[in-house]
Amino acid sequence: MEEAPNSAGSGGRQIRLLWIVAVVVYLIDVSSKAAVVAGLEGRPAVPVFGAWMQLRVERNPGAAFGIGSAATIVFSVLAAVVAVVVVRLSRRLTSRSWALALGLVLGGALGNLTDRVFRAPAHLSGAVVDFIAVRGFSVMNLADWAISCGAVVAIAASVRARQPAGSEG
Repeated sequence: MEEAPNSAGSGGRQIRLLWIVAVVVYLIDVSSKAAVVAGLEGRPAVPVFGAWMQLRVERNPGAAFGIGSAATIVFSVLAAVVAVVVVRLSRRLTSRSWALALGLVLGGALGNLTDRVFRAPAHLSGAVVDFIAVRGFSVMNLADWAISCGAVVAIAASVRARQPAGSEG
């Protein structure tokens, strides 16, 4: 992705991009989880690509791959910390690549945090709704995909020596 020149106005454009991406990711994630819970919970899996990818609802109190299911509150706090760090970093953002990466991560973190805060069994320890089942891999949701894609974009920006804020490398 081509970077904007480092000028006084470019930081504002990067912040807008971050927030637009974060809001879009968040809204898609929350609405997809609501639709899946309403339409698929308690029903058999729906094949998307045969047995390789299916839609099926699973509640995950842990992190990726169900790791740490007894530490749900830790993941809630971690998601909140990630959101705060991204918001603080966004004030100095000058790179489009990093704006995209951090927008994806922020939207995904807030989507999963919303589940942890508002879903059963209790506040800050609710289970995240996962529904995209990839055979032999994991059951995920769109927030997880956004976070993963954000990490890939951040790695690519780092490899290209782009800095999230300040002068371009």
